[in-house]
Amino acid sequence: MQAVANGIADRISLISVSSTMKVAAEAERLRGEGVDIVDFGAGEPDFPTPDNVKQAAIRALNENFTKYTAVGGTAELKKAVCEYHARNFGTDYKPNECLITVGGKHIIFNAVQALINPGDEVVIPAPFWVTYKDVVNYAGGKCVFVETDEHQGFTVTADMIAPHLTPRTKMVIINSPSNPSGAVVDRQEFEKIYRLTSDRGIYLMTDECYCRFLYDSNPFSIASLPGAKENVLVVGSLSKTYAMTGWRVGFGLMPAPIIVAMNKLQSHSTSNPTSIAQKAAVEALTGPQESVDIMLAEYRRRRDFVVERLRAIPGVKIAEPRGAFYAYPNLGVAIGKNGIRNSLDLCDRLLSEAKVAVVPGEAFGTSQHIRLSYATSMKELERGLDRIHQFVAANA
Repeated sequence: MQAVANGIADRISLISVSSTMKVAAEAERLRGEGVDIVDFGAGEPDFPTPDNVKQAAIRALNENFTKYTAVGGTAELKKAVCEYHARNFGTDYKPNECLITVGGKHIIFNAVQALINPGDEVVIPAPFWVTYKDVVNYAGGKCVFVETDEHQGFTVTADMIAPHLTPRTKMVIINSPSNPSGAVVDRQEFEKIYRLTSDRGIYLMTDECYCRFLYDSNPFSIASLPGAKENVLVVGSLSKTYAMTGWRVGFGLMPAPIIVAMNKLQSHSTSNPTSIAQKAAVEALTGPQESVDIMLAEYRRRRDFVVERLRAIPGVKIAEPRGAFYAYPNLGVAIGKNGIRNSLDLCDRLLSEAKVAVVPGEAFGTSQHIRLSYATSMKELERGLDRIHQFVAANA
């Protein structure tokens, strides 16, 4: 019998392991060996899931709500999502324009696989969240990156996007507030981007994962513009807003034919999201919202502390994050010295020598940055920034 050589499908070579998950796994491995690691890698709130949400899950268990649900989510949760989005952003989605998925990453994957054909172009501002590139590549699409200006806070504009649009452009992805940079696209500029894409019949995906965590402006959704529902694809998640990362609940609000296509795909992959998590999600969206403001206030306090500490390190530059809970400092001052060739080397050395876990800028499309999550305690921020300061000073 002849052995199968390799056997792995070619399409798997088009994607890479998530850099953020890779860092988290390595930090966890070292902690398991007893190493004192300060972990700024994972983008995960350090707050507990609100108690009312946990109680809703317990009720679901006690009531034996543990069977299959509809593939695209329960009618109750889809209604709650539509009403939540209308209440917060002034949109008018119906349940047949909503899909519930296993986390926000899942809705992005489903949408890209349902819409992008081989050769279609997807315009993505850089720095970008790691998954965008890989899901487009997996679909056979072509990523077209728009470089943003660090001195302008990494904010993308319609004028920056326009030269990158071609007859093959199928989609533009905007993540505001941004992971990894914390950049925010102001409403006026977002409307210009919308007009630019809608006039050309291009889908505009708005990743609203961090939309409730804005430091100096009010949350909004570009989908609230008249007529926007025709070409705007809303991606949402409960993971960050309600500290529900492990519950794995995301949603999409999109034209009904796209929802049908994604539902078909989901029916052969995950099927329905977890029944219990869906009951918890209904409570999160419809119950008390005080926890969101509490988290935002604390993230603002941490943001200010982190920016001040990073700017105190000679040679380090940092654009102040306007949303989310990440800092994206430029540590180019330490690159090119003592065998540190790039941010990959820098992050490896920070982990092995300074015992601080961060994510390299290469994962997000830049070469001299690291992503630092400040969704952790002030004590850990102080310890970790002390270590980063000492390391950079020794290698600058």
